[in-house]
Amino acid sequence: MYFNINDTLNILTIGGGSGQYTLLSGLRDIKNIEITAVASMADNGGSTGRLRDELGILPPGDVLKCVIALSPLRDTAKKIMLKKIKGDRRLQGHNAGNLLITMLSRYTGSFPAAIRTLSEILEVSGTVLPGTTNKVTLVAELVDGSRIYGESAIDIPQSKQREQIRDIFLVPHHNGSISAYPPVIEAIKNSDVILIGPGDLFTSIIASLIVPGIKKAIQSTNARIFYILNIMTKFGETHTFNANDFVQKIESYLGRQVNGIICNNRKPNSRLLKKYLSEKSEFVDIEALGKRLNHRLIYADNLLDSSDEIVRHDSKKLAAIIQSIIIKETLIESGKLTNDRKMMQFILKDPAKMPIKYKSLKALKKIA
Repeated sequence: MYFNINDTLNILTIGGGSGQYTLLSGLRDIKNIEITAVASMADNGGSTGRLRDELGILPPGDVLKCVIALSPLRDTAKKIMLKKIKGDRRLQGHNAGNLLITMLSRYTGSFPAAIRTLSEILEVSGTVLPGTTNKVTLVAELVDGSRIYGESAIDIPQSKQREQIRDIFLVPHHNGSISAYPPVIEAIKNSDVILIGPGDLFTSIIASLIVPGIKKAIQSTNARIFYILNIMTKFGETHTFNANDFVQKIESYLGRQVNGIICNNRKPNSRLLKKYLSEKSEFVDIEALGKRLNHRLIYADNLLDSSDEIVRHDSKKLAAIIQSIIIKETLIESGKLTNDRKMMQFILKDPAKMPIKYKSLKALKKIA
């Protein structure tokens, strides 16, 4: 080991869906960090939507994925908890995990208590928090002035043409109010690193950022903030977007610049690109990012998972770039990493520890 850690590094993730699951699956195995995952509460599709509509509970889907990702029993838990029920007519289409969270929530009378209990059952290391405990509907306003109600309707366009999203906001149910779950604000305040993404830009990531209280907390935090750029665009949300568009949109909802951008620089094979193009989804080229850094660091490497027919981030590659660069950089700035000249030189000279394009770690170079 080349460094002496005096304290645990607190990492907070914001997002939802499969993107956050992938990130957390990789972060889970990094030593000397404490993970807090903030999950979106805007989902209203599939099993989650049915339970929400029929029983009035908060959406369990994104929370469930976070809990499974952080469990040392992940593979078994995923197989059991995400198994779709086929037998009973009323239960058809639900998965076991959503039903368990629903039962725990109703029995305890508290959605956060249900999350904590499931986390205990699955021996989770880390904390999973709902962005809000208020019931909300996500609404997108398009550039033509029309509005789309509900995360699932925004996520999956009903026609082959869709105007760009101009703005997105949350509407409370039954004339209620919306506020961030208080432990989320406290977790943001105590974070050393905040990782935003990957995931659907509007329906997963921004849906979490617009919860009242979260933006203000992020603007006030001393944590270093990193945005994990999507690999592909998505029709209905980010079609025609380039890398700069993603970053500018995130920062417009944050009200501040991010400290760094983590991005994939490896194109999927031509066959996969053609398949995605048929769905109006294109590769996000990062070359333009180098022209508009504005003091942001760009961390570019091959982060592609090439194991199947889906274009997505590789959880181990994501964890590696976060561990070797972002955590070390943050530890140095926070004083939690021993300022050892030999260790600094080691990091700088080892190419495997420096998967950075466009800019290097100036702070490290000055120390070394």
